[in-house]
Amino acid sequence: MIRTQGINHIALVCRDMKETVEFYTGILNMPLFKTVELPGGGQHFFFDCGGGNAVAFFWWKDGPPAAPGVASVRKFPLDAKTAIGSMNHLAFNMEESELEAALDRLEEAGVEHTHAVVNHDDSRAGIAREKHEGVFVRSVYFTDPNGIMLEFAATTKAFGPEDVAHAPASAEAN
Repeated sequence: MIRTQGINHIALVCRDMKETVEFYTGILNMPLFKTVELPGGGQHFFFDCGGGNAVAFFWWKDGPPAAPGVASVRKFPLDAKTAIGSMNHLAFNMEESELEAALDRLEEAGVEHTHAVVNHDDSRAGIAREKHEGVFVRSVYFTDPNGIMLEFAATTKAFGPEDVAHAPASAEAN
């Protein structure tokens, strides 16, 4: 039986390691704790994002260009559809009481972001203007220098069996 203990790290690809280090250490306050020089001229750096979890980046001088709308989310206004096997976005857990301060910090740093906390609920639209009893997560979305969509997410309720209410869709049914 396989039993995982959470995420050790997620490995992403950046266009410029120096710019990425400055963003993740300077703006997001994630300490750089391991660097690796790769054979053939690449790098692999690891950042502590809290809770024993890490975000890592690969960089290659001859890496292919970004492909927004295919391999990553298109920037604002948000177009969340991405290709099969792509990474849509990365969400960092945060206390709800820290979300407004995070918005302020992103604004001060000139980082493109949602400019308001997004209240996710089970309504038809999936979001609400105001926080209410049905809001299950509150989020701030922003992008890093590589165009990677990131999220600060605060879960606002405990989930139960009633929260698994939809049958999984199948490509074969279409």
